[in-house]
Amino acid sequence: NPILEAFGNAKTLRNDNSSRFGKFIELGFNRAGILQGAKVQTYLLEKVRIGFHASGERNYHIFYQLLRGATEEQHHKYCFHDGLTGGLELANYFHLTGQGGAPTLREFTDEEGLKYTLKSMRSMGWDEGKIDMVLSIVAGILHLGQVKFESKMSDGGQEVAQIADEKTVADAAKLLGVDLEKLTTALTVRIMVTRGDEIRIDLAPDKAQDARDALAKTVYGALFLWVVKEVNNCIMWENDKDIRSSAGVLDIFGFESFAINSFEQLCINFTNEALQQQFNKFIFKLEQEEYDRENISWAFISFPDNQDCLDTIISRPKGILTMLDDECKLGQRGSDRNWVKRLNDTYLPERNQEVSDNTRYSATKMQQVKGIFCVRHFAGNVAYTAETSFLEKNRDEIPLTAQTLFEEDSSDLIKEIYNIQLSASEDTSASAKSGPAKSKTVSQQFKAQLTSLIEMIETTDPHYIRCLKPNDAAKPKLMTRKRLTEQLRYGGVLEAVRVARMGYPVRMDHGGFFKRYRMLLPSIGEDRLPWSAEDQDPQQLSEKLLDIVLEEGAKPTIYENEDGTISRANQIRKAQRQPEEMVFPKQDVQLGKTKIFMRKGPHDKLESHRVFHQNASVTLIQSWMRMMQQNRRYLITEDAALTVQRWYRGCLGRARWWRLREAQAGQLLTNNFRMQLKRRKYNKARAGTVRLQAQYRGRMARKVIAATTIQSYYRMHVQSKAFRKLKSAINSLQCRVRQ
Repeated sequence: NPILEAFGNAKTLRNDNSSRFGKFIELGFNRAGILQGAKVQTYLLEKVRIGFHASGERNYHIFYQLLRGATEEQHHKYCFHDGLTGGLELANYFHLTGQGGAPTLREFTDEEGLKYTLKSMRSMGWDEGKIDMVLSIVAGILHLGQVKFESKMSDGGQEVAQIADEKTVADAAKLLGVDLEKLTTALTVRIMVTRGDEIRIDLAPDKAQDARDALAKTVYGALFLWVVKEVNNCIMWENDKDIRSSAGVLDIFGFESFAINSFEQLCINFTNEALQQQFNKFIFKLEQEEYDRENISWAFISFPDNQDCLDTIISRPKGILTMLDDECKLGQRGSDRNWVKRLNDTYLPERNQEVSDNTRYSATKMQQVKGIFCVRHFAGNVAYTAETSFLEKNRDEIPLTAQTLFEEDSSDLIKEIYNIQLSASEDTSASAKSGPAKSKTVSQQFKAQLTSLIEMIETTDPHYIRCLKPNDAAKPKLMTRKRLTEQLRYGGVLEAVRVARMGYPVRMDHGGFFKRYRMLLPSIGEDRLPWSAEDQDPQQLSEKLLDIVLEEGAKPTIYENEDGTISRANQIRKAQRQPEEMVFPKQDVQLGKTKIFMRKGPHDKLESHRVFHQNASVTLIQSWMRMMQQNRRYLITEDAALTVQRWYRGCLGRARWWRLREAQAGQLLTNNFRMQLKRRKYNKARAGTVRLQAQYRGRMARKVIAATTIQSYYRMHVQSKAFRKLKSAINSLQCRVRQ
């Protein structure tokens, strides 16, 4: 549920979204198997985180979601003045959120978380007015954590606390919906009632800070119970008579062991002890049912029981929590130091005794001086520091000033959540009904819730899921062996393995047993013990196999044949490290109706011999395989060598042929070159000769042409001269005639 995650989850060093409370979610179904609704029951919210959280961690998500995801209008409404932070982010500025550095989350942002939370609130049917009142109380708690005190001297000369900034208190009172004057009184004054008289005691500054943190834890714890109640009102079924079956999911805190362990760790580890006992009983019941079903004798099997550890914690009158309740009844006379002294006197009465008779409680002399005691849980020894406000955390009382603050002049929501807180802490037992209502201690409330939870689990068919975180860095492909071992131990897995080993942890069906271990008798022939279980009764074959194994196991191992020879397989077996002799009590292997049950010892011996024979067979097969591989490699190498030789010879032949070809080509080229030289010389001589002949012939032709021209000119001149003479004579004759 996103709402419960916002109000009950916080970032730790190992988990960005760690649930800081236990919860049981029950789904109700009607006769037809239709889901009718659900309800949530919570256990032990870690309210101490409100006042303090370590570096690198965060307070509850809702604070950071509101500071980082609020709108401008909400900033003004809830008095988040960014200008007064000195440049710091709001989440780092506020005392309740900035102690660990206010780191961001890796998976989602606080802005997205607020949107998701508001969406879930609206889906639950909460109107805007109710949502605003819830966020106002959250903002009021933040402002309450900002209240600082300064010292002043009282009339009696004592140092008393005085509010340093009245505006901060006024903002806190306004947002919480309480009277300002009564809130100031609750922060600076403690009221005691003695014999009907009321005594007012002014607090010192350090005590006033404790009162401030206690008031913030009270308001937030009551608000968380109210949120759970409202969620249940929205999702729970209407009529219990309609519910015929249910399915529940229990998400409880795991085993814890820190450098300094306090009241919360004792309650958490006590829960895990009780659940581990229920788990052991459940495993024992399953084992018993299977043994009875298979007709196996199991009366001699003893399962581990941690009842002595539970008695050390809650038994009357000497239980640790019981004596803590008794110390709380002493009022002001009770103290953490007195309580741990009573524990040591009860469990370590002898001088120099450091371990109790049941070995569950221990404390060295140095630890006794420091107020430290140890409890040996199923997951290991845990040292608890008594002087870490065990009594105050167990009382978890609402101071009279705070009661007056919540009952008078407060808002309706504050009164409502206060009544829920009051009803949760009131003692409703039969002995308390005769007188006025008494306030139950946290351990009493927790024991009652745990008893009811265990009773409910015992009436169901439980299934167990163990979640393992591979590393604390939230990185993929990274596994831290130490962290995984711690989780296996703290989750009770190693204890469950130890429980299973007390009986017959190894179970096999008859056919699987025969098929798995027939190879242990290679020298036994087919006529005495067949190799195949086909058309055979596997139970009889398994029993016969077991008898022969025990019979052959008692004999000395001989690998040589009668004629002194030894097979290759036996040579390998003889050369290997010999396994442990196959001798064990037959009752350690029980034959059931459908299964064979084995204890760890016989199973380990059978497995060691099986591995021995497997190794021998594997070695023999590997030797043959290596031979075949070498033979194949030799043939491949030989073929490759022949191929290389052929290729090399071919290369040599081709090189020789190429040289011959080059020589032939060289000769041809030389001949052609010489031919070209001769041809060029010839062509040059021929061209010269032709030119000479042409010049000579030209000259001779020109001479002939010149002679011919002279002759033609001469003949023309002779003819022309004769023609002119003839013409002149004719002309003269004609003239004569004409005359």
